[in-house]
Amino acid sequence: MHIVAIAWMFVVVMMAVVEALSSQGTVLGAVFTFVLYGALPLSVVLYIMGEPARRRARRAAESVAPDGSGVAPGDAVAPERKEP
Repeated sequence: MHIVAIAWMFVVVMMAVVEALSSQGTVLGAVFTFVLYGALPLSVVLYIMGEPARRRARRAAESVAPDGSGVAPGDAVAPERKEP
């Protein structure tokens, strides 16, 4: 998935460079090309595609004990003893 994102950003950067260096283009047009064709859509797609991994990580974090041992906690506080 990441190789596709890298390739798409390469294409978008090349489009922005051509826009900036063209006699009919402007630097502002290159910035808009980069943002609207590259950064914004790619961030949305990567966020949506990363949802299953975030869900797995959240479930794994909920199943671990608070002390990090991986064992379900028993009584956290020792019972109080009476003095003889």
